[in-house]
Amino acid sequence: MVEQDWLTERFAEHHDRLRAVAYRMLRSAGDAEDAVQEAWLRVSRADTGQVENPGGWLTTVVARVCLNMLEARQVRREDPAGALPPEPAASHPGPEDDALLADSVGVALMVVLDTLTPAERLAFVLHDIFAVSFGEIGDIIDRSPAAARQLASRARRRVQGAAAASDAARSRKREVVEAFLAASRDGDFAALLSLLDANAVLVADPAAVRMGATAEARGADAVAAVFAGRAEAARLALVDGVPAAVWAHRGRPQVVFTFTVTGGKITGIELRADPDQLRDLDMVYLGGE
Repeated sequence: MVEQDWLTERFAEHHDRLRAVAYRMLRSAGDAEDAVQEAWLRVSRADTGQVENPGGWLTTVVARVCLNMLEARQVRREDPAGALPPEPAASHPGPEDDALLADSVGVALMVVLDTLTPAERLAFVLHDIFAVSFGEIGDIIDRSPAAARQLASRARRRVQGAAAASDAARSRKREVVEAFLAASRDGDFAALLSLLDANAVLVADPAAVRMGATAEARGADAVAAVFAGRAEAARLALVDGVPAAVWAHRGRPQVVFTFTVTGGKITGIELRADPDQLRDLDMVYLGGE
């Protein structure tokens, strides 16, 4: 009983870190919680008499659970029969996850992580974000420390390359979306028209329509008329890593505005307010409203 109490206390003490490790490995708050729970089931049945570093031991267990989940995902994606249902979309993390993800991971990594092999992903996340040694990482993936170092280095190069390739396009889209929000708030019809493609289309889901949004508008004039003098409370944000806008009430996202930008012009705007869909989106608010 004393041993179980000690283990429960240590697990609670390190829970936030364990969840952070799982979240960055799996990019899904729901999957991260599942991984932490599975780790608890494993450690609660283990002999803890020889454990000298509870935090390191628990991190290792969670990392192994995450590695198994990543490998299972890879198998499902490669299944030629296509019999299995698609993976559930990532659950929306809390504000503390948004801040940590933006600061320590970055948008490029959020995208590139999904292209890495499970072993590369684990080596990079554990070493570069959580400062786990290559010796410990090697034990988790059953490889030498040198091999773990190579995996992390390979992943790092891919992240840096993706960041360089995507920065310009993402920056330009952010500028367009930011300018559109500013013109909307100011009621600057001419500025709105200058940012919209002549054949721009606005569509809203049923939930947004019930909240008073226009169901559909076609053409730059019609779309500009909808937004002129509106969107005062919409904030610039990254939604699933892409520049967008979010209107929130009392801190809870109510409507997400996603933009299609082609050749520097907005060709499409989609308004989503379905609560189930919003919960599945990763949102990081950006400075400068």
